[in-house]
Amino acid sequence: MKKLIVSNKYNEKKLNNFILDSFPNLNKNTLYKTLRKKDIRINNIKVSSDAIIHTGDEITLYINDDLLLGKSNLKIPIIYEDNNIIIVNKPEELEVTENSSNLNLTSILKEQIKQTVYPCHRIDRNTKGLVLFAKNKISLDILTNKFKNKEIEKHYLAKVYGIPIQNHDILEAYLFKDSKKSLVYISDIPKKNYTKIITEYNILDVDKNNNSSLLEINLHTGKTHQIRAHLAHIGYPIIGDGKYGINSINKKFGYKKQYLYSYSLQFNFKTDSNILTYLKGKKITLNIL
Repeated sequence: MKKLIVSNKYNEKKLNNFILDSFPNLNKNTLYKTLRKKDIRINNIKVSSDAIIHTGDEITLYINDDLLLGKSNLKIPIIYEDNNIIIVNKPEELEVTENSSNLNLTSILKEQIKQTVYPCHRIDRNTKGLVLFAKNKISLDILTNKFKNKEIEKHYLAKVYGIPIQNHDILEAYLFKDSKKSLVYISDIPKKNYTKIITEYNILDVDKNNNSSLLEINLHTGKTHQIRAHLAHIGYPIIGDGKYGINSINKKFGYKKQYLYSYSLQFNFKTDSNILTYLKGKKITLNIL
């Protein structure tokens, strides 16, 4: 949390400009999301959008200091490491790769281990869990090809509202990404500019008292926000998801962050793996359950 007092220079100026000038390394998306969550106050009054400020106003920001300052004291947990790869547990509120802020998982990890690393895939900013990096270009090329050929499985855990009728299902739909709105839309039928998606799930646990389920997700395709949007589309939104979920449900459970983890990576190599042959059959799993 930070508190600022508005100077004469920003009298009758916009709140956003004042905050971004005060914290030049703050990611704009983080600012907008914080406003939507009403985690910024003017004179102790919550605001949800840009506003006009005045000299002497007290601005309170409930934003992590690392995100505000664009530098990090974060210690990224390393789950597995060898001479060619490193797998880490990404915290939420952090992009995997470069963005308008200098604060991202790749740059933090480079600084932490004092070595260049190359992300082999991405997970959403607010999704927690396993991310695989290569330590050299040879490994990067191999792993990029393995992901393309579906020889690496990524499994997720998601806590959803509702209890699916089927214990296991493979869902097919079509997804459109609206980059301007940072939203995706799902259709059950093919449409222009929509891409086919396939999402497989298994029910791991059911809480009938709270009408919720814990699902294991296996992505057959990997599109932006696919899990969150696809599950919401079929009526089982992820609890805590502020974008595709239901706010009243999120409040009921007391979840401010989406319950979605990238919790397992499995190397199912079927073709030549060169220097990474030793990874064939290996499975890395976070102990979340």
